[in-house]
Amino acid sequence: MPLMARWPLPMTLLVLAAAVPAVRAQANGVPASAAGIYTCVDDQGRKITSDRPIASCTAKEQRVLNKDGSLKAVYPPILTAEERAEKEAQDRKLAEARAAHADAVRRDRNLLQRYPNETPHHKAREAALDTVRLAMKASEDRLKALEGERKPLLAEAEFYVGKPLPPKLRGQLDANDAAVEAQRAATVQQQAELERVNRLYDAELARLKLLWAGAVPGSLGPILPQATPSPVASGASPIKPSTLR
Repeated sequence: MPLMARWPLPMTLLVLAAAVPAVRAQANGVPASAAGIYTCVDDQGRKITSDRPIASCTAKEQRVLNKDGSLKAVYPPILTAEERAEKEAQDRKLAEARAAHADAVRRDRNLLQRYPNETPHHKAREAALDTVRLAMKASEDRLKALEGERKPLLAEAEFYVGKPLPPKLRGQLDANDAAVEAQRAATVQQQAELERVNRLYDAELARLKLLWAGAVPGSLGPILPQATPSPVASGASPIKPSTLR
């Protein structure tokens, strides 16, 4: 028969009550079996000493001393649910900041490796701008072609002054108008893309000049992600300067 089964009920309850603080402490990260002298100062400023984790000091720092009085370990206060949530939020922010810094270091080093001086950076800018310029030239050529296609349609429409235009001619003129409007909208987008690319390369060059001058990679702050650009019209892909790669 187990020993506790032979004990009187009051004795059994007393033993179980004494075990609760140790179990609670162990569940909160304080090793209940660690040998040593536990000390803490409670809310009233009284110093409490015990040979096991002190249940009334779970919200306080507990020190564990060796038999000779030297410090063996220090256990921080056990956090409440709200305090744990706040600490986890702070830890996440710190982790995000560390990740952003590491990313900035990596990107700065990549920039320096790709552009040891301004010459290759200028070439990269021009190559990116040429893609947009080609799209703009294609739009200009298409507008001229549409203008040429419209002239005979207008000449034919002169025969119907004051009369309804034939459905076929009316449809051709409407289609020409829609195509012209689309190309003009594409030109506006392409001009905006041209300016966006220049702004990105300007910002990149400003950062590179600091790095070339001796700034430590990552010391200039994180490289913030840029807004997703609108696609260049007439099939050209949006330009992605090296800071975004």
